[in-house]
Amino acid sequence: MSHAIKYFGLNNIALEHDLRKVARDKKLQIRPSKTKSNRDAYYPQITERIRHDAAAMAEHYELFYCLEISIRDLIRSTLEEKESDWWDKLVPQCVRDNANKSKSRESQAGVTPRSTDPLSYTNFGELGEIIKANWKLFSDTFTELQAVQNTLARLNTVRAPIAHCSKLAEDEILRLRLSLRDWFRLME
Repeated sequence: MSHAIKYFGLNNIALEHDLRKVARDKKLQIRPSKTKSNRDAYYPQITERIRHDAAAMAEHYELFYCLEISIRDLIRSTLEEKESDWWDKLVPQCVRDNANKSKSRESQAGVTPRSTDPLSYTNFGELGEIIKANWKLFSDTFTELQAVQNTLARLNTVRAPIAHCSKLAEDEILRLRLSLRDWFRLME
């Protein structure tokens, strides 16, 4: 039941994204935004074009953020049901090694740890590896392993420009939306 609620929420975020696009196209304001003077007070050197592009990309980032966190939550809850020591016993060694390296790099840099949850230190592509390694546990949730892998690979490709501050082309925005629909369909 909790998965259904999460996916309901993700669908609502996707709908809100579409509503914002219509509002932007029609030059309507559906939610108050930060005022120009408030935004510019911190970094006036940043141009309005960059700020506009950032606002447009923020919608895609928010959508992907919600999706990625929900996938991590699904993995965590599914593996916790099977094994209390799930990280050490069910996550592939190479994924754990990469997570430990990421955690160590952050610790050595002296930054605030992002989380106490080791799953937070995995990259998006590794989430598919965890599902694949534990397919028997996930086969009740998803219809087909190859479809899960293909969908996650598409999402990972679309994720790159979002994560690396590049604008998404219209085709890639559509690909993101379709891939999200594919992801949800895999759980039906």
